[in-house]
Amino acid sequence: MPADAAPTRTATATAIDDEAVLTGEAVALDLRPASAVMRAGGAAIDVALTIVVGLLSLLAISGLDLDEAAFRAVGIALLVSCIVVLPTAVETASRGRSLGKLAMGIRVVRDDGGSIGFRHALIRALTGVLEIWLTFGGLAVLVGFLNPDSKRLGDILAGTHGQVERVKAYVPAAFGVPGELSGWAAVADVGRMPDPLARRVASFLRNAPHLAPASRQRVAAALAAEVAPFVSPVPHVEPELLLAGVAALRRERDLAALALVDARMRALAPVLESRPIGFPER
Repeated sequence: MPADAAPTRTATATAIDDEAVLTGEAVALDLRPASAVMRAGGAAIDVALTIVVGLLSLLAISGLDLDEAAFRAVGIALLVSCIVVLPTAVETASRGRSLGKLAMGIRVVRDDGGSIGFRHALIRALTGVLEIWLTFGGLAVLVGFLNPDSKRLGDILAGTHGQVERVKAYVPAAFGVPGELSGWAAVADVGRMPDPLARRVASFLRNAPHLAPASRQRVAAALAAEVAPFVSPVPHVEPELLLAGVAALRRERDLAALALVDARMRALAPVLESRPIGFPER
């Protein structure tokens, strides 16, 4: 292995750790934060729906026989309900979703990846009065575009962020271990390669036929340099051939491991599902 492989591996691992969400159990989750544009679109839908609900409620109470003071009191209560109580209740009940967020395919979660609760939703709703309603969304847009995770002020105070929940349909790989690497595949170790890097390699292999030759070679060489520290031994082949072999071998071994686990669970199923000896029937 080259002498400069260790620094490359360390730098790659550091970059992955910086992009991952760390849970309370110190488990790194590779999640995709929602962009500021997606969040702005979802917020616009929610604001429009809130205005519609408020106008309909205002029309409903306008027909009541109320004096001016009572009408003002009911109007203030209605305003607070629409811009604070309603968003808090919706996000608490739906665990970070709303109609606008569902339309955009995003969800609000805690910074550790867990579902938000009443406290988080209330802080976001109260802060939204300032950054969404009083500034017509200008403050939320400004903070969202300046924050690397597209957080608005309410997210910063509540410790939450927007997460993309819609993922592309899985496209099964259509390639196996190249014949030139069949001998290498029998002894190679590719299990140390991080999952985010493996997904980048798989994405490149799927899109490689659509790239220009120069770009294809350049991207393949860059990815091969990142993959090399996690592969042992490193075969002396073209970069793209190395990537194809590593991706195919990693997939085949993962499938074999999953098949082994499934076989063990099927073998244990009669024991796990049976009633213990002497246990009464109910």
